[in-house]
This record gives sequence, C-alpha cells and structure tokens, in this order.
Amino acid sequence: MNAHDSREPRTAAVRALESEFGELINQVRRLIAENAERMSPGMLPGSYKIFTTIVRRESITLSALAEAVMADKGQVSRAVRELEERGFVARTPDPADGRSSLLSPTPLGLERLATARAPQESTLLSALDAWDLDDIRQLTALLRALRERTAPGA
Repeated sequence: MNAHDSREPRTAAVRALESEFGELINQVRRLIAENAERMSPGMLPGSYKIFTTIVRRESITLSALAEAVMADKGQVSRAVRELEERGFVARTPDPADGRSSLLSPTPLGLERLATARAPQESTLLSALDAWDLDDIRQLTALLRALRERTAPGA
C-alpha cells in the first residue's frame, strides 16, 4: 500500500463533508433571502447580512463592518444607506474617532428582525430536538475547530 492509497478514504470523507457544507450553505442562503424579504419587501440578502452583523456587534464603524463581512467598503456603505433609509440603522459620532460614525440597530430594525426570524426561529431547535446534548456540544466544538483551523480539542 502506498501513501496515495492511504489518503483516498480521507479525501473521500473530506469531499463528502464539502458536499454537505455546500447543501447547508444553499439552505442558509435561502433562509437569508426569505428573512430579508420578510423584514422589508425588496431588501437584498446582502443588506440583511450586513444588518445582522450590526445587530451582533451592537455598534460598529463602517470600516470594521466591511472587514467583518469581507466586502468592499463602498458596497457596505450603499447597503448601510439603504438600511438607514428603511429606518433600521442609526449613525452616531464615534467617541474614539471624531471623523468616524458608529452604526447601531434602531428599535424598529430590531423589531422587524425579530418578526422576520420568528417563522424559522425554532427550525434548528426542532431539527436538533432528538439529538443528545453532548452531540450538539461536540458538533459546536468541531465546527469552531474547523473555522479556527485547529485540531479538535486543541
């Protein structure tokens, strides 16, 4: 048996994992598009993702937001303008840098987000209902290790 033969099962397993991630990503994209439409008809999925990032961070500068979503600052700026026009985001002066603004979700934005998420809020919870709690924790740890490019348990 040569080294190539011993890699084939690992390669096949990684390809199967890649395929499952692809399907999961497609489901997440559909979910984001549906939530964006429920939040505000005509809202683009990219704007929804930018808004949810602002919500997670509570307040963030445009530069940090562009870095967080890995997008061009101009593209993020256009999406933020759209979110402001819809009343979902407010700008306040950044106390750490007078030339910059902090972006924060408005009460209206948070209310609309909760409404948009409500129909699917229990989806993951119900999908994992039959799972053992330790399995959920293990999957969480494995996904974190994959995202951080570390070995599980490291």
